[in-house]
Amino acid sequence: MPEVIVLGAGIIGVSTALHLRRRGHDVLLIDRKAPGQETSYGNAGIIQAEGIRPRAFPRTIADLWSTAIGARLDTRYEVGALPGLADPFVRYWRNSAPDRYEQIVREYTPLIRRAVADHAELIAEAGAQKLIRKDGWMLIFRSEAARDRAFRLADEKYAPVGVGYRKLDAAGLARAEPDLRQSLAGALHWTDPWTVTDPGGLVSAYAALFERLGGRIETSEITGLERQGTGWRIRHEGGEKTAAHVVVALGPWSGRLIAPLGLRLPLFAKRGYHMHYGMEPGTALRNWLLDIEVGYLISPMQRGARLTTGAEFARPDAPPHPKQIDGTEAMARSILPLAERRDPVPWLGTRPCTPDMKPIIGPAPSQKGLWLAFGHAHHGFTLGPTTGKLLAEAISGEKTSEDLTAFLPDRFL
Repeated sequence: MPEVIVLGAGIIGVSTALHLRRRGHDVLLIDRKAPGQETSYGNAGIIQAEGIRPRAFPRTIADLWSTAIGARLDTRYEVGALPGLADPFVRYWRNSAPDRYEQIVREYTPLIRRAVADHAELIAEAGAQKLIRKDGWMLIFRSEAARDRAFRLADEKYAPVGVGYRKLDAAGLARAEPDLRQSLAGALHWTDPWTVTDPGGLVSAYAALFERLGGRIETSEITGLERQGTGWRIRHEGGEKTAAHVVVALGPWSGRLIAPLGLRLPLFAKRGYHMHYGMEPGTALRNWLLDIEVGYLISPMQRGARLTTGAEFARPDAPPHPKQIDGTEAMARSILPLAERRDPVPWLGTRPCTPDMKPIIGPAPSQKGLWLAFGHAHHGFTLGPTTGKLLAEAISGEKTSEDLTAFLPDRFL
C-alpha cells in the first residue's frame, strides 16, 4: 500500500509527487492520461517570474460592457454557462476591488517570485535544459497609449518589488522581432521569466525523474474517493487503492471528486485554445509575444508558432467554439508572417480558477490525510514545482518554506 496517492498528473500533481518522493515517501501517481497531457500540455510555456498581479475581474463600465457584449476576443461567454458562474463571478468582482486586490497581490508575490528557482532545481535534476530559454517574454502594443499605460504600471507596481523589465519603443521592438509585418508602438520586455518550448515535455521529464527515484505512475480513470478507517480509498477503473494520505491535484475536475465529502469550493473553469502554425519562408518568430490589446499570446514552440487564446466560459461538456481561435488568428496574421495551420483541430484545455485569484494549497478541513492542490488559473505551469514543494513539506510535517495561510482551502468553508 502506498503511503501517499497523488491524483492528477499535470504539473501540480507531478511536482507534488516528485517532491514527496525526494523526501522518501512511497508515492503512487494516478491520472486518466499520461503526465502532462491535459492542461499542462497546452499552455503558453512561460514560467512567469513577473506574474505577481493575477488577472482581475473588469471593474470599469467600458470593460464590463465590452466583455458582456462579446466585443473582446480575449473573453468569450456561453450564455448557458452563466447561471452557474453567478456566485463565483460576484466574489471575483468583489475581490478585484482595489484594496482587496492589492492585498491578494502581496500574498501572491512570494510564491511567484520563487517559481523560476523552484523550476530550475527540477530542470537540472531532470536533465531538461534543452527545453528552456532564459530571455524572458514581451507584451507588445499596437497603440502608444496602451504602451505608456503599461510602462507606468511597471514603474509603479513591478519595479518596487524587483521585477526586471525593459521598455522598447517601436524601433526597439522591430530589432527584437524583425519579421513583423507592420510597425507597432513598442513592447514591455519582462526579462526575469524563463520560457519552455514544449510544456508537456517538461512535465514528462519531471515525471520520468519521479520514476527514476522510485515513484510509480498508473494510468486509470478515477471514479471515487472515500474515507477508510484512518486513511483513504481511491476507486478507479482498474479497481481500488488505499493510502494514508491522498493529494487531489485534478485541476478543474477536483471539485467534482471532493464534493461528496462536503467540500464544496467555489471553483470555476476558464477554457482556452491553441493552434500551431508554420512561418513563411525566410521568417521566424523569435520571442514569446502577448498582443495585449487583442488578447492572444504566440510562442515559438518545437511544433511551430503556438497561438494561445484568452478565456472562454462555457459548460464543461460544451463543444469547442471557433470564434476565439479564428478571430485571434486573423489579428495575429495582420502583424506576423504565419503560414499553414499544423494541427488538424484547435487544442482545447481548461484552467481551474478561484474567485480570489489564489490557488488552493493545503489540508482539507476536518479530513485528516486529505490534501488539496488546484485552482491556479493562469499560473499553474508557473507554480507547479513551488506548490509541490510546499505541499510535500506540509505532508512531511516540516515547517513550510512559505506561509500557506492565504492559500488554505478553509478560507472558502
